[in-house]
Amino acid sequence: MIMADHTQHRNPYQDLFRLDGRKAVVVGAGSGIGRESALALAAHGAEVVAADRDLAAAQQTAGLGDGLSAYELDVLDQAAIQQAADDLGAVDVLVFTAATNVRKRLLDYSSEEFDRVVSLNLRASFDLVRAFSPGMAERGRGSVIGFTSIRAVAVEPGQGVYAATKAGLLQLMRTAAAELGPQGVRFNVVAPGVVETPLTSQIRNNPEWYDAYASKSALGRWARPEELAGAVVYLASDAASFVTGSQLLVDGGWTAIDGRYTPPN
Repeated sequence: MIMADHTQHRNPYQDLFRLDGRKAVVVGAGSGIGRESALALAAHGAEVVAADRDLAAAQQTAGLGDGLSAYELDVLDQAAIQQAADDLGAVDVLVFTAATNVRKRLLDYSSEEFDRVVSLNLRASFDLVRAFSPGMAERGRGSVIGFTSIRAVAVEPGQGVYAATKAGLLQLMRTAAAELGPQGVRFNVVAPGVVETPLTSQIRNNPEWYDAYASKSALGRWARPEELAGAVVYLASDAASFVTGSQLLVDGGWTAIDGRYTPPN
């Protein structure tokens, strides 16, 4: 009897998350979620450009692993974004994490504060999509990954403008998914809960706020930046080849139990 030889056949699932031969640009890679995303993509074989307004921070990220390089990019400069798209050539994966927040109630907001939050959180994302996705469409493939927030679906007083930008980004990316899906380009967002990053340092440094936010999730704690990296690798890879127009919640169960009350014994 002749035995079948399976040694020559590689299991197709073995490389499902591999990104060998692909080029990724991570905007906001100088710290926090962006840095961890860049490192994770590189660990799975991608050539990664760590882009950040702070070049020194981007260079520090690039020095933490193989396959990484640094690029200075201010996403509030539309011309600089287009120049980056021209400079970096064929890009298979685009990730953008840069965001800001002004924690004030709506009636206390100034026009300048409104413009500052909208410009970075929404307008810059719009500019990045418009600069990088045409090349992806021409090549017939690509994955664009943005970051929204639990605030895209669940708000609290003092988070209104930030929440509006995150909900707007979700709809922007869904529209891009619809418009460029026929050309093979996928658009998705990751929605974190509370994460220990520079953006949240104001409330993390207050023990009362820190504990209150931790208790809101099913896991009873804040996320670490590296816990978002798996979602980015997934959405960038062939494991998510049929995933587009989606919001992937990585919130420790926050939205599943939002508003819960644990009565005393």
